[in-house]
Amino acid sequence: MTAHAPEVIAQHQLTADEYRKIVAILGREPSYTELGIFSVMWSEHCSYKSSRLHLKKLPTRGRLVVQGPGENAGIIDIGGGYVIAFKIESHNHPSFIEPFQGAATGVGGILRDIFTMGARPIAVLDSLRFGRLDDPKTGARNRRILGGVVAGIAHYGNCFGVPTVGGECIFEPCYDGNPLVNVFALGICKKEEVFYAKAAGEGNPVIYVGARTGRDGIHGASMASAEFTDEAKQKRPNVQVGDPFMEKLLLEACLEAMRTGAIVGIQDMGAAGLTCSTCEMGSRGEVGIEIELDRVPQRETGMTPYEIMLSESQERMLLVAEKGREEEVYRVFRKWGLEAAEIGVVTEDGKLRVRHHGVVVAEIPNRELADEAPLYDRPHTHPPRAGLIPDLPVSKVQRTLPTLLSSLDICSKRWIWEQYDYQVRTNTVAGPERTDAAIVRIKETGTSIAISLDGNGRYSFLSPREGAKLAVAECCRNLSTVGARPVAATNCLNFGNPERPEIMAQLVEAIEGMAEACAFFDTPITGGNVSLYNETLGEGIYPTPVLGIVGTLKTAEPVTIPFKNTGRAVILLGGIGECDDTRFGGTQYAKEIVKQLWGLPPALDLEREKRVQFAMRKIIAEGLAESAHDLSDGGLAVALAECSFGPNEIGALIDVDSDLRPEMLAFHEAPSRILISTEFPKKVAAIAEKYEIEAPVVGVTIEKGIEIRQRTITLGAWEIGALKTAYAQAFESHVR
Repeated sequence: MTAHAPEVIAQHQLTADEYRKIVAILGREPSYTELGIFSVMWSEHCSYKSSRLHLKKLPTRGRLVVQGPGENAGIIDIGGGYVIAFKIESHNHPSFIEPFQGAATGVGGILRDIFTMGARPIAVLDSLRFGRLDDPKTGARNRRILGGVVAGIAHYGNCFGVPTVGGECIFEPCYDGNPLVNVFALGICKKEEVFYAKAAGEGNPVIYVGARTGRDGIHGASMASAEFTDEAKQKRPNVQVGDPFMEKLLLEACLEAMRTGAIVGIQDMGAAGLTCSTCEMGSRGEVGIEIELDRVPQRETGMTPYEIMLSESQERMLLVAEKGREEEVYRVFRKWGLEAAEIGVVTEDGKLRVRHHGVVVAEIPNRELADEAPLYDRPHTHPPRAGLIPDLPVSKVQRTLPTLLSSLDICSKRWIWEQYDYQVRTNTVAGPERTDAAIVRIKETGTSIAISLDGNGRYSFLSPREGAKLAVAECCRNLSTVGARPVAATNCLNFGNPERPEIMAQLVEAIEGMAEACAFFDTPITGGNVSLYNETLGEGIYPTPVLGIVGTLKTAEPVTIPFKNTGRAVILLGGIGECDDTRFGGTQYAKEIVKQLWGLPPALDLEREKRVQFAMRKIIAEGLAESAHDLSDGGLAVALAECSFGPNEIGALIDVDSDLRPEMLAFHEAPSRILISTEFPKKVAAIAEKYEIEAPVVGVTIEKGIEIRQRTITLGAWEIGALKTAYAQAFESHVR
């Protein structure tokens, strides 16, 4: 074979050194099909070649961990003979190019990751980032992307029959050209029914099931491993097209086939399609796989080996069955109206061998392809720094609170979540905006799982290390605020171009900060996703590490956000908190009122944070909290308003003894603080004292209105209905 031209190699996003490594592995020049196979498997999206070295710093083992990173999803033991499988994935680049299908197939892909492990999906959450909706140049496009993404998530989840129970949605200028669509899914199964994506048994048949292969999604993985340019719209063919109804059939058929005992291993065809599923199953099992492409079900004529191997058509799975038991598998898939075809066999030579019309078109060692991709220790210097502290304007708390409540980051996202069926399957204990964490019931064990997603790009831009730690802390605090004990985590690391040393520094510091915090809170990372090259025309996103943390709790009526009764003591567990001008620059106040970003994120004391969370869980366990809400975006004033938005619109009179400036007192975002209403303030205080945590009584719930005082001086007084209207209607006014 002749060598490929440099421009062909570059089109496959391979470097000259990588191409030389391919030639050395094969002992010859690669065929065009082999070049395509290497390009997707060695892409950043599949190989993690820039991040793998640093991901090893993350804690991945724990008392409850059954399966950590390296499989389709992480698994933890929840007792009673059951486990949960969960993971978060990104579909950022496809969602920019084709928002509806990009987001929809993101949901489809993460659901397959869950049921590939043998678990039935029971919950989905999403973490979304979009650009400005009111910008004259980009607003119309951003509104289109937002509408398409939300509709795609709703379509796939609703049709499949899995509830979308929570998430977050943030808006920043840096996401104008590169939205983030991160989707988390969780499922449940019996511990002995867990399946793995590992091929085994020489001579065992390799069976293709599900949808037929088309030309959609070709080079999707490598497209997601490069920056966007003006030609991005030409990449629409790289975006897959999903069919949630077929995926529902595929779920039921796969779970039933697994129960026959005839299946040895199973893998979904996600990124890199048939290429990824074959070589990864072979590599994990230390065996080879040989396939004949003529046997692959195809929905288009004249497809080349290159196209068949790189297609990312959705709703497809690859199985390895026990030889002689093929008919048991076929019978199940026929029952569900799905296609199943034997396309190959397990071999003992450790190679991926691909035939087309009987001719070998690719022959590559699995391990070198899947597990020994290039590994880069990319140079990393220092993350970019924000500007200096500006001259802070005087802004009255009275008029600032309504402004913040109607800002896109803080206002109600009902317009989004009312498009989702968040109660299907009747497991949802607490859905969107009722509690700080979503809660789903595990009927099989009589317990529940609480889930929280969190990430703050502004904090992480100011300090990637501290921003990542704050994300872990807030996730764990959200879980503790509903009474759940955080037990395990998954992450989605969204960053710019790792070939830029300052961006690589952001990634390294964020991973190290996350590793420290997850180890401290005993929430091992069981899996996740890295999404790099989130840049358009050289403009990168904020470093955006997103955490998904799960916690366990007994099923009970949850402690929700709204105040329930008048005359209750309002306690600020964790105290007023500390802040100065330097730590105020990443807040919602700085973003919406000062319109600048500066300084450092809020200061986090991990030990103190842990004690606050222990105290909160104890308070809930003893039935002392009537309502609870952690202080995060917008600080004390915003949390207080949100607690007043219940059906009875019960407010509070707050009087705080503090030397902080009024706007800082009301809106600073120091962590480790939770607002509680209680009938038993002395008992709450006793628990807080045990954990050496301040718990001042800062006010009392009242029948009407909200008032904030500082040493008897009124900073602001509001009618709840007006604030609630601003909060509830703002989002829809922006998306019209």
